[in-house]
This record gives sequence, structure tokens and C-alpha cells, in this order.
Amino acid sequence: MVKKILPIAGFLFLVGCSPSESQPEQAQAETIIEQGDPLINGRWYRQSQVNLGDGLFKENCTTCHGDNGQGTFGWKNRLADGSFPPPPLNGSGHAWHHPLSLLVRTISEGGISRGGKMPAFNNKLNSDEQVAIAAYFQNFWKDEIYQAWIQRGGLN
Repeated sequence: MVKKILPIAGFLFLVGCSPSESQPEQAQAETIIEQGDPLINGRWYRQSQVNLGDGLFKENCTTCHGDNGQGTFGWKNRLADGSFPPPPLNGSGHAWHHPLSLLVRTISEGGISRGGKMPAFNNKLNSDEQVAIAAYFQNFWKDEIYQAWIQRGGLN
């Protein structure tokens, strides 16, 4: 099987990733894309990214966001402590209003600054893994939602 190694510098620029002061500088991330690993339905991500994101999402995200990214009931309503519950990521909530850069930054830095309780994953997941999680939950989005996201500048 022929494999190509492609730097994902475009994704790193796209999502605005940079090492934090508390995180040691890492070599430029690379992702292995197997020949014939197509973009999914013309979207920005590949099947290999969705496959990687599947396991990572199940390991790190389902406890709060649900098995299929359906979120928590009443996710729009503040909890007693003033924070918001985990929102849906499957296209039925507001995640599709945010560009990829913010979605990945939220995975990296957590959601506390946005009124939630989501922990930061920058010390647990590398940039390829964070992008793969976004690919995984965007794979649940209906085509109409994905196209609306693109029109809003989702790849900015």
C-alpha cells in the first residue's frame, strides 16, 4: 500500500495552533494520508481523520457530549453555578456557527472562557488529534448545515 506523508501546515495555520508556554514546543505535526483516502463528500476532512476522531471522541468527549455528539438536554440554559452544560456538536446546536479555528481552539484550550466547564486538551491531544475530533463530529452534520457553515466562513 502506498502512503503519502503530508504536512498539515495548512491546518495548523487554519486553526491557529501554536504551542503554549506550558507545553513544550513540538515538531511540526504531520499526518499520514493513505493513497485513495478521499475527502468525504467534498468536505475539508478525510476518512482517516474521521476514523482517528471516532476513537478520540469516544475516549474524551462522549461522557459530556454524548455518543453521537447530541449534547445535554437543556444545553442553552445556565446551570446553578452560571456555567452552560455541554452543547450538541452534531449540527443540531450552535457549534456550526463557529469556524473550524474556534472549534479546534475550544478543544485545545477548553470551554471555561466561553462559559462552560470543558477542560483543555492541549496537554493530552496533539494538533492532528484535535483536528480529527472536529472532523469526526462534523461528519454528523447534515449537508445543509455543513454548507451553511461554509457560507458563514467555517474554514476561516
